[in-house]
Amino acid sequence: MDPSQELDQEVPEYLRIYKDGRVERLKGNERVPPSNDHHATGVSSKDVLINPATGLSACIYLPPLSGNHRSPLLVYFHGGGFCIESAFSPLYHNYINSLVTESGAVAVSIEYRLAPEHPVPTSHHDCWEAFQWVVSQTGPGAEPWIADHADLGRVVVAGDSAGGNLAYHVAMRAGGASAALGSGQALEDPVKLQGVILVHPFFWSSARLSCKTSEVVALIHAFWKAACPANIGDDDPILNPLAVGSPLLSRLGCQSALVAIAGKDGMRDRDWWFYEALTGSGWKGEAEVDEVEGEEHVFHLFNPEKEKARLLLKLFASFINRA
Repeated sequence: MDPSQELDQEVPEYLRIYKDGRVERLKGNERVPPSNDHHATGVSSKDVLINPATGLSACIYLPPLSGNHRSPLLVYFHGGGFCIESAFSPLYHNYINSLVTESGAVAVSIEYRLAPEHPVPTSHHDCWEAFQWVVSQTGPGAEPWIADHADLGRVVVAGDSAGGNLAYHVAMRAGGASAALGSGQALEDPVKLQGVILVHPFFWSSARLSCKTSEVVALIHAFWKAACPANIGDDDPILNPLAVGSPLLSRLGCQSALVAIAGKDGMRDRDWWFYEALTGSGWKGEAEVDEVEGEEHVFHLFNPEKEKARLLLKLFASFINRA
């Protein structure tokens, strides 16, 4: 059989990897351009290149301006199992527009490199590099939408699903902890970060928890194998923040944390497990949790008009403005 047509790996309905290395993404491929003035919200957006060598980039969102007021700054990481989706897709472009409208924050949505072409932890290193770039935008030559309109003392990182995993690791590195990302990673100087929002975060483990079904396990394993071929299993510290070798949760480098959980999400119990471990870790920040009963993983992205999704958006906006 022609290697270009012979499957090597598959994440059913999402991703195909062929023997010759070709990758076929079945979802999350559409892209939309930025807008100088979103017709429904008044939010402006533009794309920026952070690292020309790697293609690391972002879309910056600016709320309608009001005098000299500086807005909180949101750094957002999209989901997609580390393998699909984009900061520039309609799904995320529309959602971040809505979140900026509701919160009044300046937002920077990060376009990190995807697996399997760039295996995990490439995504994690990209997101940390992007975060450092964002918080360094002051003085001559800085990106004006950030330098002129964002309050760099009120920075929140957030992400959903795989993006929640990325946001967690960025927050840990902001506290000076990066052990889970490889022994070759030097500890950076701690960076001031006010809050982190983990939305249905992609956490997993070998522990047998109540919501563990064969379908969920198969999907998680398929994504994780495609994203990180060198992984050490369900208790890889990148995937399991409570695994042996993971940095202490007490080092989470922010003042507040919100863990958003969906009641019918296959990761529900692990996300609760993380929240309970964080609150019992000796971390000095303030943690809160919100579970939306009866809803599936990232329901709010695919059904943003639902009342529960609207309430979740307001919760995120409130958290950002308390930063």
